[in-house]
Formats: sequence, structure tokens, C-alpha cells
Amino acid sequence: MSTNNMTPGANQQPPATGQAASPNRRDFFARTGDGMLGAALLHLLGRDFHGGAVVAAEPEAFAPMAYNLQSKQPHHPPKAKAVIQLFMNGGPSQMDLFDPKPVLDRMDGKPFPGNIEEIGNQGTNNVGVMMGGRYKFARHGESGMWMADVLPHTAKCCDDICLLNSMWTDHPNHDNALYKIHSGRLFMGYPTFGAWTVYGLGSENQNLPAYVVLNDPLGWPKNGSRNWTSGFLPPLYQGTPLRPTGSPILNLKPQYDEPSPVTETARGLLRQLDEIHLAERRYQPDLEARMESYALAARMQLHASEALDLTKETQATLDRYGVGQAPMDSFARRCVLARRLVERGVRFVQLFLEEQPWDSHVDLESNHREACLRTDQPVAALLADLKESGLLDTTLVVWGGEFGRTPTSQRSGDVFTGRDHNMQAFTSWIAGGGVQGGVSYGATDDFGHAVVENPVSVHDFHATLLHQLGLHHHKLFFKRSGLEERLTGILPPRVVHEILKS
Repeated sequence: MSTNNMTPGANQQPPATGQAASPNRRDFFARTGDGMLGAALLHLLGRDFHGGAVVAAEPEAFAPMAYNLQSKQPHHPPKAKAVIQLFMNGGPSQMDLFDPKPVLDRMDGKPFPGNIEEIGNQGTNNVGVMMGGRYKFARHGESGMWMADVLPHTAKCCDDICLLNSMWTDHPNHDNALYKIHSGRLFMGYPTFGAWTVYGLGSENQNLPAYVVLNDPLGWPKNGSRNWTSGFLPPLYQGTPLRPTGSPILNLKPQYDEPSPVTETARGLLRQLDEIHLAERRYQPDLEARMESYALAARMQLHASEALDLTKETQATLDRYGVGQAPMDSFARRCVLARRLVERGVRFVQLFLEEQPWDSHVDLESNHREACLRTDQPVAALLADLKESGLLDTTLVVWGGEFGRTPTSQRSGDVFTGRDHNMQAFTSWIAGGGVQGGVSYGATDDFGHAVVENPVSVHDFHATLLHQLGLHHHKLFFKRSGLEERLTGILPPRVVHEILKS
């Protein structure tokens, strides 16, 4: 007889009197069933009495991380609290605006003296002759900073500006260079600098978005919303675009008025229901972000209208920015909005132009002149306004594009009047937030083609801005697939301390 039979065999002895019998399979499954029913009952009771909260304590390692926009402590004392990024899509020309090159001017119209394969990304057949600067340069301010005559208003602010003439990047194509300057990577899908900033610091105003994007009414920039994506960070940290024309936010005013106690009671009930719903669906960042966006929308009905109302500004202020004046009206309005948002505790504000207005493959002279007419006066007014109010001390204003331009002309048909893309050198500038003004940092060769002194990579640039915000580039990370992902990548960047105030 098989020993697997439940009946004791000849060699099996019955249990002694008073000794408990060993459980058989039937007993085992009966008791297991009782335990499962008990666990199910406990779960149901938890749903009824605790809104789905877990009754038994969980190990801390399995508790979800709280993602929110509450103001957070920085890694070290910050010099800046907010960022206004004035992004110049398309690649402004460094040797035409900020970095004069007398040798290049003298060689205007002559062949490039080096290896022509080093120039441009459109092939050697499209490389023309050396092309001198298109505008007149002069020194300005106590610092004697060089600036082209197409930036007369910005030139008046040069003692508050730090020019980074030695920026470089990794790719000569717009898409990849845009990914790099915004997210530190050459490919899509990574969080942008603004998203990392609000992930690390939260917001000082819970009634307005922490990260605001102000687009051009002429259209979205190249790469669209990927310029302000949160990537693999929770969606809570992505940028919030405001409408460029009409009301910045639709349906901002409630459809009808009701007593405040009624509103607060209704919102309290919604919050409780949301928490119950979320507790049953843990580790769902999209769900958390949607709930937070609805809650923020409700709070914005009470607070956002005032922040976005330019009629609160004096006519003198609007005139100073150029509001109502062609062709700068749109950019001027958005610069005023940027200042008002930062005044109210918004952490990161980003201004874009349309597709690629600085991309001057043809007729650079008129192309850049037009772009300067649209942006120069509003930018200078923003800097002056922030300085007068004391906000410039704690606000980083960042100006620049994704790369620069070549020292040679580019052929377009039979015309050689523009410049190609140049990833080896370009100029950006920073003002405020503990950065030294009146400084021109780094240098390029005699043609403005390549950096030869104090190079600043995109990762160096990001690390420096994070440093001023009180964030250490190595300590700011997000764990993903076993890796600690960072804005500044794997190789350690360099914080450019030389441009910072002591």
C-alpha cells in the first residue's frame, strides 16, 4: 500500500493518547481556505472603515515616494529661487552679436584657410567664403562689454550680464541640440531642466503652476512639448503651457458664485475621495498628476486671474517693455507675465519664439535684425524691472539658443548670405541669481569657430545653474531601472565658479 494513502499503513502507528494528530491534506487546505477568507474579510473591512488604507504596517522600503510641488529644502543655501529662460530658438550667431572677430572681418570674402570639412553640417559643397560680422560693435558699460548695435537696449544692461562666449554642444542638428540644451541628452524622452528644477525644489506658490511655458502666438517651437517634458519623472513636474493669445487659461472664472463654505466642503469631499481612489491604485504617477492638476485648476480660479492680468500694470511699465508696439508686442507681453509669475513664487518660466526664427541660413543680416527688434527691448525691460524690485538678486535670467553659427557663409542656391549651424562654439548669457555681471567668460579662435579658452559644456552650464538654485548636480537624481538618472549625465560636470559672486 502506498505511503501516500491517508489511511495509516501496517508500519504506521496511531498517535498516542493525548497527542495531537499530524494534519492531513484535507485539514491543511481547510485551514488555508479559512485564512484566505479572513484576509479577504480584513481587506473589505479596510475598504469600508479606512477608505482602502492598508491596515497592517508595511515595511518602509515598500512605501511609495511622495511626489508633490510643496516647497523643498535645497542641498545648500541657494543664491537664486527662480529661473526665467528666454530661449532663442534656431541658433543666434555669436560673432555677429557678442563675440567680435576683427580677423574674420578682414578675411571677409576669402576662402576658409583650414580644412573645409570642419565647417557646417550640410556638406562641403554648401560652404561658402569667410563672412565677416554683419553689424557694428561697441563697448558698453563700466565693464566695456562688446555688443552689436542691433542690441541697443540689452547693451544698457551689460553690467548685469555674464556672457558665456565659450559654450559648446554635441550635435549640429536642431532636434538633437535642442534635446541636449533642455534635458542634457541628445535624444527625446528625458526630463528637461525646468522639470528637474521643480522636482528638486517644488514651488513657493501652490495656487499657480510651478513650471510655466509661454509660447509664441506664431506657433510652437521645434520639438514642441518635448522642450518642457518631465520625461521619466512623474508628470506632475512637466511644464504647463499658457495660451499665447486671448485668455492665458480657459475656463478660469467659475460658471457661478457660491458661498465659500460650500466650495470648501465640496473640495474637501473631493480630496477625500481622491485619496481613497489613489490608495487603491498605488504607484500611479499619471493618476497623481491628474488629481493634482484638477486640484491646482480649482485653486487657480481664485488666484491666477490676478497674476495674469496685465491691466494691473501701469502704462509706463507696458510702454517700457514694448507692449502694443510692433513687432515686439507678443514677446513684451510674455516678459511682463514672466516677471509677474516670478513675483508670485512660480519657480520656472520659459519663453519660446516660434519654430526657428534665429536659424539664418539665408540673409543673416536682416534675419537677426528682425529677431533682435522682437526681443531686445522686452528683455532689457525685464532685466531693469527685476533689478529695480530686487528680484534680480534671486532670479536667474538665462538667454541663448541650442548652438551657434559658422564663420563661413552658406550656399542656398546661388546665394551666400547666411551661416550654417556650429556646435563647436556659441554664446549664452546669464543675469542675476548670484552670477557676476559685466563678465565675458571664455574665448573662441580668431574666427569664432571653436572654443580655445575656458570651455563650458551644456552639462557644465546646467550644473552651474543648479548650484545657484541650491541643488547639487550629483545629489539631484531619480532612480530608474536600478540607475540614478541625473540632468548632468554620467561624467562629472564642472560648476563654473569663476562667474559666480563670492
